[in-house]
Amino acid sequence: MRQSLRVSIHNRKTAKMNQLIKSLPGVLRAAGNAEEVAQAAAIAAWKHAAGDGLKEHAVPVKLENRTLTVAVADAIWQKQLHAMRGQMLFRVNSILGQPIVSAIEFVVDAKLAKPRTEMRKPPEQPLDNEVPLEIWSAANAIHDKELRKTFLKTALAALKRKENDATNPS
Repeated sequence: MRQSLRVSIHNRKTAKMNQLIKSLPGVLRAAGNAEEVAQAAAIAAWKHAAGDGLKEHAVPVKLENRTLTVAVADAIWQKQLHAMRGQMLFRVNSILGQPIVSAIEFVVDAKLAKPRTEMRKPPEQPLDNEVPLEIWSAANAIHDKELRKTFLKTALAALKRKENDATNPS
């Protein structure tokens, strides 16, 4: 019983993620040139294109000047993924429905790309006025409430990461 419940929950999550991925081209069209929306969409597209096998080893960080930066665990992963970048670029842009990403840069950052099994999921916080109006507008194109919430959380996380990068340049 417990195993079938896990499978059922996994199947629902997968179905919802697939719905979100299919809605990305429409969200991007509705958002126009909003950088935050493009970044959130590119990060979601990378996660989908990379799949479960890469998620612990290659973590999308940001989209800047049409270059998607992806943190990898070490130089070996960097070299392997660099060899696959053309294929991954095609996959990501196919998911997005337009050429949002023109290049993928793989940077070694073991803190971001390490396995996250030991980390606990933070408690869910309500979305509030931290989300800019253009992202709320773009999210309104997503009819499913849970998918919209997931999109907004991703966009907010990308914005916070961008703010953090601006205040703490490397």
